[in-house]
Amino acid sequence: MLDLARIIADELAVKPTQVENALTLFAEGATIPFVARYRKERTGSLDETQLRHISERYDYLTELEDRKKVILETIAQAGKLTEELQAKIEACQQKNELEDLYLPYKPKRRTRATIARERGLEPLADWIKQLNLSKASAALTPEAARYLDPEKGVETVEDALKGAADILAEEIAERTESRAYLRDYFLKQGVFASRIKDDYPEGTTKYEMYRQFSVPVREIAPHNLLALFRGEKEGIINLTLDFDETEVLNYLESREIRTKVPEIRNFYRELIQDGFKRLMQNSLTSEVRSLKKEWADIESIETFEANLRELLLSAPAGMKPTLAIDPGFRTGCKVSVLDETGQFLEYQTIFPHTGDRQKVEAAKTISRLIAQYKIESIAIGNGTAGRETDRFIGDVLKTCDNPPIKVMVNESGASIYSASEVARDEFPDLDLTVRGAISIGRRLQDPLAELVKIDPKSIGVGQYQHDVDQKLLKKKLDDTVESCVNYVGVDLNTASKELLGFVSGLTPTIAKNIIAYRNENGAFKRRKQLLKVAKLGPKTFEQAAGFLRIRGGDNPLDNTAVHPESYAVVEAIAGDLGIPLTEIAKAGDRLKSVQLQKYTSDRVGLPTLRDILKELEKPGRDPRAEFKYATFKEGINEISDLRPGMELEGIVTNVTNFGAFVDIGVHQDGLVHISQLADRFVNDPKEIVKVGQVVKVRVLDVNEQLKRIGLSMRSRDRA
Repeated sequence: MLDLARIIADELAVKPTQVENALTLFAEGATIPFVARYRKERTGSLDETQLRHISERYDYLTELEDRKKVILETIAQAGKLTEELQAKIEACQQKNELEDLYLPYKPKRRTRATIARERGLEPLADWIKQLNLSKASAALTPEAARYLDPEKGVETVEDALKGAADILAEEIAERTESRAYLRDYFLKQGVFASRIKDDYPEGTTKYEMYRQFSVPVREIAPHNLLALFRGEKEGIINLTLDFDETEVLNYLESREIRTKVPEIRNFYRELIQDGFKRLMQNSLTSEVRSLKKEWADIESIETFEANLRELLLSAPAGMKPTLAIDPGFRTGCKVSVLDETGQFLEYQTIFPHTGDRQKVEAAKTISRLIAQYKIESIAIGNGTAGRETDRFIGDVLKTCDNPPIKVMVNESGASIYSASEVARDEFPDLDLTVRGAISIGRRLQDPLAELVKIDPKSIGVGQYQHDVDQKLLKKKLDDTVESCVNYVGVDLNTASKELLGFVSGLTPTIAKNIIAYRNENGAFKRRKQLLKVAKLGPKTFEQAAGFLRIRGGDNPLDNTAVHPESYAVVEAIAGDLGIPLTEIAKAGDRLKSVQLQKYTSDRVGLPTLRDILKELEKPGRDPRAEFKYATFKEGINEISDLRPGMELEGIVTNVTNFGAFVDIGVHQDGLVHISQLADRFVNDPKEIVKVGQVVKVRVLDVNEQLKRIGLSMRSRDRA
């Protein structure tokens, strides 16, 4: 069987021992974030991306090996396993290649070929096959007449020849090499073609661009393919995979027909055509569609992953007293006050959009809350009434001596959170809209800590997320959340159970137990206290401890990414430098002069030591970028206010394969098409923009009726 570690090592261009060590660590219960950060010596500093590839490919190849065992056993039981076939099966590295090899031996329902065999026509088929391979010439009719048997349903020569043809057609249709060739041919030379069904007149569907649409299979964009499949599923689009049938049949004939005898050649031409249309075309077309769907899913999920990562790692405004506003017109704006730890303090409902008198009262309320709670940040949801509320708050802040910053916050998914079990548990006595306002405020304070409470699919940064493989999507998004949470680190004394649940090694149950312990015993003072938490044993502690932070605890190293297993090394360094452990972060340049080789051991090598020194230079630092926010242009509040040529500031809300969507403050995101992202050719929009990025754009065109806004980031002189 296959040497899985070597195969994966070759794919990643690393040493087999690196892969073997990583797989051993996984088998021992280590998580990918833990291995990537704290076991670099074992893996040769493989990063998270490489480690996830190892884990996923190992699972794939292991499933493949298990499938091989089943197939080999089935073929052997049928008495048809040869050494050559066994060698081919054992060498397989792709599932579709394996299934091609298995197809001729796979138990199947009764086919025309099996019926012909039951009627005793297999010897006739074998005779015709040998005749094809030889230079001999013989008439088919006399030989076929020998197999007439009315009791078995072979009443005429035509019946006998038709049965023999069915047997040969099935054999040809199941040839591994031919199926592989034609599958590849469809992928490289096929064309996806669509048309809108006659039931839908022009202009009546969202799939108008696919009314008369065709694109080579190899060139189709992921979003186009997913849209076509969705339209087909909804019964609006007819989708076909077109190809040159003559070329396909010529290929099969060149492979199968060896004789020059006209009668045999014609016989084979007919059975090949029948076998292709009846037994190969539909199955191969389905396989190609499935392969392209899998590819489109992966491409779209990767885009979703990248967007989600950027959103989760958005720069936090910081844990400051915050006023959070969920805007509304008739029902008013829900205003929640959060302290510097994100705790809810008070809420009010104001009505700044329902009359001058109520607007004055709303302004007084906002001014009072700002002064009373020493507010430093104001978060305003960007949904309905968002721009109007932003303008109102701006007017109020003009009367303040030291006004807080105000930021429009993307509220996608806030309503999902507010109605969730998580929100009900946290705020059982509050209205949904108040919970929504709290979520908006916390997103400004710390996006990661708040967004982990929401299903990533509800955050609004995906592309056709409901059309892709849902199991794969969930796994990839969960991996992304886990990666982001462990990259940033988690405050053990303020984190929610949802946030703790994504920490390396922690399960939802253990996360809940940590909260219970914290509520009963007060704030954690030392990481070692975690071992007193129910169900949190030494292995879980090993996996989780380095990612959990304790601010102001007994040991300053507990507020760093230094793992407790390496504390002794830091203490040794501090001792040699003559610096108290509590002061080591102030050592500055003296840390850079440390001779790391002196402190290496079997467990702690140079990669870990370098990480430790880097962490000690800025202990407890937040690795996320500096906080920035967009300033929307005054007077531009609705799509009707836009004019071509306007230059505006906005924030990227979603990146797709075909461009980026940008919030410019008019309730409708504009699209910067991939061709307008830069002055050069752009292959992948993610190379240019990312979710949460503040960008300068120029309005190209506006369609109020369809609510479409075209934007550009190109230089004006090159537009």
